[in-house]
Amino acid sequence: MTHETPPVHDHVLLRTEGRAGYVTLNRPKALNALTHPMVLRIEEALTAWADDPRVEVVVIDGAGDRGLCAGGDIRAIHEDARTGGTASADFWRDEYRLNALIARYPKPYVALMDGIVMGGGVGVSAHGSVRIVTERSRVAMPETGIGFVPDVGGTYLLALAPGELGTHLALTGAPVGAADALLCGLADHFVPAAALPDLASELATDPVRAVLERHVTQPPPGELDAARDWIDRCYAADTAEEIVSRLRKAGRPEATRAADTLLTKSPTAVKVTLSALRRARRLGPLERVLAQEYRVSCAALSSADLVEGIRAQVVDKDRNPRWSPATLEEVEPAVVDGYFAPLDADEPMLAANPSDQEVVW
Repeated sequence: MTHETPPVHDHVLLRTEGRAGYVTLNRPKALNALTHPMVLRIEEALTAWADDPRVEVVVIDGAGDRGLCAGGDIRAIHEDARTGGTASADFWRDEYRLNALIARYPKPYVALMDGIVMGGGVGVSAHGSVRIVTERSRVAMPETGIGFVPDVGGTYLLALAPGELGTHLALTGAPVGAADALLCGLADHFVPAAALPDLASELATDPVRAVLERHVTQPPPGELDAARDWIDRCYAADTAEEIVSRLRKAGRPEATRAADTLLTKSPTAVKVTLSALRRARRLGPLERVLAQEYRVSCAALSSADLVEGIRAQVVDKDRNPRWSPATLEEVEPAVVDGYFAPLDADEPMLAANPSDQEVVW
């Protein structure tokens, strides 16, 4: 028996079929970008299904053919930052709680990471227990390009990537395909895009493991494994300036291009991101990293670079942000440290010592 949620004007479609609960992000014209009501609706559904014995598995995907989700509603964040509002802080608080809920979900959470999966899209997928990428997947945390810092648990995930791969992806915002997403620990399985409809349908009747065995195969070759030598050596440096210097001296065209890309990003965001990643490695559970990300995000909301970055990339689209300060050397250490200052009562009430709960398929 199928229970449909009326789709009219609904940006999150919910339905149950057989043993599965399905969540579809439904803003295809906006590449399914997340809004605050969408986050709350997903949380409500997941909370209800966690205690519903009829729902044994949850599946999330995106409407349209372009991707799962391109992130949060950037234009809304821009307006909030430009006018000194606080709605974005409220949004992030609930979004990060949703990320933690997904990571600790007591039932298999199957994320179909087809097409573009960026920012907030990573948050609603890469914390799941079954993460599926396709030949069309482009997974990224591109926040430094808009004067922001990877959030939604992105610094947690990237800090856990092998060697310095996560540092490379975080600072440059470079997207990765299926094989590299698997290598970096952002996904678990490769399934051809054409097989996703059958896979999703079969989860309504069959156990997750059996469905995966029918559809999982090997991805096309990636690029990052062969680049580990220069990536690990260059990005192990203590400062962003030294990273750029090592990339320039690496003698590899790819390393030079990475340096060029990094230098187009917000210098402040680059330095804060590097510090956030290094701190995340020492923090432990996801919830503690999310609490740190909340502090950083709230600090970024009042920064000039966030307003300027979104203006240049999304609003005016001139692709010519005027960062302040304009160079890495001009970013003062005290400014970076200020992003990590405690927020007292405004910080999300995230569990400090969550209990790890094994997901049984």
